[in-house]
Amino acid sequence: MSGRARLALCAAAATLMASCALLPLVVQPMWLIEAALLVAVQTGVGAAARRVPLARPLTVAAQVLVTLTLLTLVFVREHALVGLIPGPDAVEHFAALLRQGSQDVSRYATPAPVTDGIKLMLIGGVLVIHLLVDTLAVTFRAAAPAGLPLLALYSVAAGLSAGSADWLWFLVAAAGYLMLLLAEGRDRLAQWGRVFGGAPRTPGAPEGGALAPVRTGRRIGAVALGVALVVPLALPAMQGGLLGAAGTGVGAGDGTGGTISAVNPLVSLRDNLNVNSDRQVLSLKTSANDLSDMYVRIVSLDDFDGTTWKPSQRHIVNVPEVFPTPAGLSADVKRTTITTTITAADWYAQDWLPMPYPPSGVRIGGRWRYEPVGMTLVGDHGQNTRGAAYLVTSLDVRPTAKQLAAAPAPPATLERDYTKVPGGLPKVVSRTAREVTSGAANHYEEAVRLQDWFAVNGGFQYDTRVQIGHGPNAIANFLRDRQGFCVHFSFAMAVMARTLGIPARVAVGFAPGTPQADGSVSVSLRDAHAWPELYFQGVGWTRFEPTPTRGSVPSYTQSEKPGSAQPDPALPSHGSTAAPSASASASAGCTDRTHRPDECAGPSAAVVAPSGGGGPDGGLWAALIALGALAVLVVPLSPMLWRARARSRRLGGHARTGEGAAAHTLAAWQELTDSAWDIGIVPDESRTPRGAADRIVRLGRLGPEAGAAVHRVADALEQVLYAPRPRPAAGLAEDVRRAIAGLHGEVNRRTRLRALFAPRSAVRALWAVSARWAALRARAAAALPTPRRPGPSQQRG
Repeated sequence: MSGRARLALCAAAATLMASCALLPLVVQPMWLIEAALLVAVQTGVGAAARRVPLARPLTVAAQVLVTLTLLTLVFVREHALVGLIPGPDAVEHFAALLRQGSQDVSRYATPAPVTDGIKLMLIGGVLVIHLLVDTLAVTFRAAAPAGLPLLALYSVAAGLSAGSADWLWFLVAAAGYLMLLLAEGRDRLAQWGRVFGGAPRTPGAPEGGALAPVRTGRRIGAVALGVALVVPLALPAMQGGLLGAAGTGVGAGDGTGGTISAVNPLVSLRDNLNVNSDRQVLSLKTSANDLSDMYVRIVSLDDFDGTTWKPSQRHIVNVPEVFPTPAGLSADVKRTTITTTITAADWYAQDWLPMPYPPSGVRIGGRWRYEPVGMTLVGDHGQNTRGAAYLVTSLDVRPTAKQLAAAPAPPATLERDYTKVPGGLPKVVSRTAREVTSGAANHYEEAVRLQDWFAVNGGFQYDTRVQIGHGPNAIANFLRDRQGFCVHFSFAMAVMARTLGIPARVAVGFAPGTPQADGSVSVSLRDAHAWPELYFQGVGWTRFEPTPTRGSVPSYTQSEKPGSAQPDPALPSHGSTAAPSASASASAGCTDRTHRPDECAGPSAAVVAPSGGGGPDGGLWAALIALGALAVLVVPLSPMLWRARARSRRLGGHARTGEGAAAHTLAAWQELTDSAWDIGIVPDESRTPRGAADRIVRLGRLGPEAGAAVHRVADALEQVLYAPRPRPAAGLAEDVRRAIAGLHGEVNRRTRLRALFAPRSAVRALWAVSARWAALRARAAAALPTPRRPGPSQQRG
């Protein structure tokens, strides 16, 4: 097998090894086998094109064409011409699959099912990454930059994964990259001809084995991997990162319109809500008299696909001065206008603005947009709630049970949009809803019976250790097991209400917080909550509370019969007294366990965003981030920086002695030959200085001035090497620079850029490290005491 073919196989293996980091993101791993087969075809086409040989651009074009054909054959065969050639219908179907994949990524938590859209994104992404790696490492013979696509692939997977085995996938990906580098090194070394490893060091040792450079490369790689795995353990864990919940803005266009397509909050919750202790999120000062009903709402989830709830894609506009009257609210329903001043914690970075519902106006600075259907504010182009202070005017709506019971039918469009349930919903959900509400006279009585069944008489237990659950049977499993927390209760009641024809959605935000001594209300992480909202014409969207021991039961749903077991609505969500306290109290329903999505701390990343750079450790994090950014810049540029430093040292000043002049001459010649090596003229140590100079002038196609400069440096070197009393030569540094300028003037731009950013002579740095390591081992071995061998015994006769 040729060296280039071996390099192509290593490039394919490195790509597939890095792709293993994507395995925890989906349920089934079979897609990786399909990707491996397509990568093998892609590799074979590239090898055949290089063997012909085709020009490099034609080789890449052939691989691109085959990649497109393979994707067409696998994903849109029925829409393609002759099943292989992608036409307009195939392109349109590709776009539809990518849109579906993007929606599925937002819809499902990891591990997600392998839908057609997600499968296209996985396999297509692997093929694109392998095409880049193969092009860089094999076609253009630059294996080092090929690590950047592999790093991008691993970074995306690590950013989305929430598993504890990320270090393992890093190890696999890094091993693949090191294997690729070693393969390229062997290939380059083989171009010099047969390399002899030398005689065995000890008698009887086996001949052959790995050569010293290869052994050193393996050791350096092993040490680098070990450092990369061990060093992060000594650093504080960094949360958030590239894919944290605090996004970079959701508005589209020039700021006067656009849409938002909110990511499913449950997906980010598992990554971000991982705190060991309670923390204050918001501080409220309100004019409301009844704090038990002071829910702070962030966003509503109104799109149910059978597996989970998520926000719909909505149109956003500029924030109006006065918000319109909430949909469906009539004039005869009692309401009170309240004002609330809200201050967000410095670490709480959230795209949605927490507000009491329904808001009628807000005063806040920054780039915020208004979503009219949900009556929510969303940050535009990076705006978030970190440290924000704002004033919200809202309505405290107090309908009566009579008004809710007499509510007429909702508008047809609203009823159609908010009572949709997927056809695959288990029958037990609708059947249970009908059984629980049997005998109810209207939708209001049905809603109250559902709430009471969940919260009081249905035998449900509030348990934060229950997993959220995914898939069409999640709600059915909850109805069977009857254990869960606010996510289960709110999701189940909203779905069951829809099966009864009641428009329903799920709201996420915070339950009432804890009153403080200064008159404010402290809202903490453990107040994060989810609840269902049901629509009644004449009242609008109305809150219900099916979760036991959480929040407060609305007054309009309480039974007027004596002896009702309904919880007291005046009780705060923590079950504590209404008396003010000096600090926030812990939730009675939550333990001190780590808050994860299966715990009551909250249903949404909309509720809890990752902590950022605030707090006492902000300076430390800023320093760490700056160091990380510096490392990202310096590591790829280290060969260029090493060469610049070596050139400056070799051509700089020297001692005004004979020894100093001789050392300067040797350094100048070294710089001249290394500069020629950087543009492709490999050094030939078997030639005399004059012969080597002739070779550089000939291969470099140097003109008379540059050629004369090369020969002057060679003459000075011969003086140092052979003359009994060398004559000092002046102007050697200028001659070397003149020769380098001549060499660069005769090559194309690509060769000059490679000589600058990836100089071949930078390998001398590795050789120097290897030599120092060998010398260190030799000194260590010499320092150890040598055991004395006993001599033959002598006896006197």
